[in-house]
Amino acid sequence: MSKHSAINRFGRSGNPAFTKNFNGFIDDLPISDRMTLDGAVNKTGILLATCFGGAFIGWNIPQLMLPAMIIGFILAMITIFRSPSNAGSTAPLYALSQGIFLGAITMFFEQSYPGIGIQAIGLTFGILASLLLCYKTGLIKPTENFRLMIFSATFGILILYLVNFVMSFFFGSSIGFIHSNGLFGIGFSLFVVGIAALNLVLDFDFIEEGAEKGMPKYMEWYGAFSLMVTLVWLYLEILRLLAKIRR
Repeated sequence: MSKHSAINRFGRSGNPAFTKNFNGFIDDLPISDRMTLDGAVNKTGILLATCFGGAFIGWNIPQLMLPAMIIGFILAMITIFRSPSNAGSTAPLYALSQGIFLGAITMFFEQSYPGIGIQAIGLTFGILASLLLCYKTGLIKPTENFRLMIFSATFGILILYLVNFVMSFFFGSSIGFIHSNGLFGIGFSLFVVGIAALNLVLDFDFIEEGAEKGMPKYMEWYGAFSLMVTLVWLYLEILRLLAKIRR
């Protein structure tokens, strides 16, 4: 979906992985110990490859879906709140577990809606490429108002999903339009996909700013992990949207 005083300026993404506040960063790190843009890009590639490997496992062994989802959530919480400096160890495990989860859930969707998996993958990476181009060309600029809007919308969606989960778990009911395949339900899913996609812009900005400011090397892994969090969310929302449309 957030280091000395400069780090507070970096925690500006709606992605929860970028809202953690870090302290005690060293300004005069050796060049070899500083984050670079190329390093973050390379590590993002590694996590994506790991995720695809996990998806192959999940597709063929869908029984692993629930354990993988739980493990991925735990790893994400540990990485964000307990040990971001160890993201080099936890991020690949997160990517693997989420890949297994995504592979399994895609397989189940595919049984009802043949071809939906490749459509969701294509749309996810199409949106990623398009927004990266828009960001690099300055067509979309992450201003303070833009960040505030995306963060507020992301937080609101999170609260809505939590309320829906509590209602489903304890009362056996849910917020209807979240799952509805009517016009309102499809409109809601389009809105959520849009917010998830725009979080990518904030992620790009965080990674670029971190590289420019010379943050510690481990932030390459942390930045790549945080981008993965957004991509996983975006893919799931696109999968949900496509299923609603095809119903």
